[in-house]
Amino acid sequence: MRRRVHAWDVMILVMLAAWAVPYFWQVRTSFTPDTELLATGSVLPSAPTLLHYRAVAEKSVMPRALGNSVGVASLTTLLALALGLPAAYALARLPIPAKNLLLLVVIASTAFPQITTVSPLYLLLRALGLRDTWTALVLANTSFALPLLIWLLAGFIREIPIQLEEAAFLDGAGRLTVLRLVVLPLVAPGVASAALLTFLAAWNEFLFAYTFTATEASRTVPVALALFPGVFEIPWGDIAAASILASLPPVVIVIALQRWLVRGLVAGALKD
Repeated sequence: MRRRVHAWDVMILVMLAAWAVPYFWQVRTSFTPDTELLATGSVLPSAPTLLHYRAVAEKSVMPRALGNSVGVASLTTLLALALGLPAAYALARLPIPAKNLLLLVVIASTAFPQITTVSPLYLLLRALGLRDTWTALVLANTSFALPLLIWLLAGFIREIPIQLEEAAFLDGAGRLTVLRLVVLPLVAPGVASAALLTFLAAWNEFLFAYTFTATEASRTVPVALALFPGVFEIPWGDIAAASILASLPPVVIVIALQRWLVRGLVAGALKD
């Protein structure tokens, strides 16, 4: 048994190392001078430099794109939670006819690829005068984030003993009070997990951000990286530095919410 566990641990470490190699090489490239980028003789650069990060910060659109991504992803998460939590509670607790079928239809809507809806959404947003705005991206991202978020939160709410809510009703609390003071604290780990998934999906979204934006005023990080300037040569060092900067906010958020994320995932794994 010990040999099996040891072999399994080694395999996991090898897989993690293989996964980390591209990220390590990206970090290495971001600190490597242009004259050494094509040299493969050493693992680490002989003279690490911050010139690529300085160029990205001073001469590129990445700072503006990072701000756009933070704003769009944060607003998408807040709007999705504001709409999804009451909807999930209603599907989990209220006597809605055929609510299981309704929940199945909600989660089945995630099967539609973005490419099938981007054209009508583009025409609608252009008609409303929302093209090239944060509002367009937030609404589009929320529409795709809501089904999965509702399904996840409904499962977490079902795990709460109904007796707790009944006791609150007996004390004179209304539905909104019960949702705010009883349900929300108990499903906080699940809410954190769902919020994190929503934020990461909005942060990495490319198709809507590329289609619905036209200027630097609302372009997000994925689009800025795809349109990174390079006329006569590809600035590999600058692109690597920009990609590292783009990956930092999600990493920081995951680390900050790690405890809540683990609790939410474990709670979801232990559902009947």
